[in-house]
Amino acid sequence: MLDILRLRVLAAIAAHGSVTKAAKQLNYSQPAVSHHLARLEAETGAKLVQRVGRGIRLTPEGEHLARRATEILARVDTAAAELSAMVGLRSGRVRVAGFQSSLAVLVPHAAGTLRREHPGIELDLTEAHPRVALDLLRAGDVDVAVVFRYDDAIPDDLRATPLFEDPMYLLSLEPGQTLMGNRDSPWIGGCENCRRDFLDVCAKAGFVPPIAYVSDDVIVQQALVAAGMGVTTTPGLALRTHRAPGIEASVLSDFRRRVYLATYGDPPDPPATAAMIAALRHAVEQVRPGEPTPPA
Repeated sequence: MLDILRLRVLAAIAAHGSVTKAAKQLNYSQPAVSHHLARLEAETGAKLVQRVGRGIRLTPEGEHLARRATEILARVDTAAAELSAMVGLRSGRVRVAGFQSSLAVLVPHAAGTLRREHPGIELDLTEAHPRVALDLLRAGDVDVAVVFRYDDAIPDDLRATPLFEDPMYLLSLEPGQTLMGNRDSPWIGGCENCRRDFLDVCAKAGFVPPIAYVSDDVIVQQALVAAGMGVTTTPGLALRTHRAPGIEASVLSDFRRRVYLATYGDPPDPPATAAMIAALRHAVEQVRPGEPTPPA
């Protein structure tokens, strides 16, 4: 049996060309390196090095074994790293912040995948508007943030991975509606943060929508639409969480938002965080939230 430690000594000698440099690289004493080399020659029955002046060089047998040792050690180191990651996933904790509809539609799928594949990982969830979620991320209070933006501007201090584009819909009692076609309709507005982007897209269309009612609750918004009290816009992801009978959803081709995964700090991510990110990506593949929302 070849000893891994002695193969590492031979590979170091081959890489550095001397016992002294190999000892320094391995943090061994020179006598220890010479001892391991002598033991390796005894185990293999081959002369692996020969003295040349005040130095040494590998024999053909030594060069052959050194090449194989490098290959073997690379595989051993890779296996050790993989095993370490697997052991790390037997326990751990990942904290996720996300907006309401992402927690209702995407995160449950991801949580189920995480539970099946890594049952030892503890998952903490926090509902938060994207701006708040990113503040939590920077403060170290969460590990992953699921956020959305209506533009492509991503803060430079974050690592953001696009997940999908979330189409926006105009909810009314009639199909085939447009923003301009409802410029004089009473509107149901959402929260102040989200309403800002809605007002911007209306301004680009050439009108200022009359806001008659304000509610952050998609159930309330849709109930008002169903009662004929006005019209509103909603993202496709939110429409998947609830769709009141009698309302029509008209996709708005020039109005959409982009959903991202955000993390903070230099890669690589901790194993539990990386596992959750993979589970969220898998959830997007399963749910396909960027596709047209199914009818009621």
